[in-house]
Amino acid sequence: MGIFGRRRKSREERAAEIAGKVAGGKGFYGRTTRAFLGGEDFAKVQQSIGAYNSGLNVQQLLAMGAPTVPALVVSISDTGRLVNFDPVVDLVLQLSGTTDSITLQTIVSKLRIPRTGDQVLLLPDPARPGGYLYAGDGVAP
Repeated sequence: MGIFGRRRKSREERAAEIAGKVAGGKGFYGRTTRAFLGGEDFAKVQQSIGAYNSGLNVQQLLAMGAPTVPALVVSISDTGRLVNFDPVVDLVLQLSGTTDSITLQTIVSKLRIPRTGDQVLLLPDPARPGGYLYAGDGVAP
């Protein structure tokens, strides 16, 4: 707690706040980014920030002990984008015990990129009923 009861924000909290404003196109940073990039590139920035935020959500859900669902990688393709030097990929997955396939666009570690036929873990997305979040291969790095 700071002087007079106010707590100062950490660098991480401030950076997350700015990233949220950029993704939403709000505030000075968001409006400036949207003006300089244009519509198509700004949409890519929003997708990248969304992928980063979903990764944070996965870490929090795993720490709280949320149940995971195993899935088999049917195919993987590169989107050509990077977030913190990790690739953003399109995954086609088949849930264990079903013939249904789902498609996810997610960030994967460049050291642990899943291959066709690998088993990965998914988390049910609390923000989107029926949706899933990529939780990795279940092996601690």
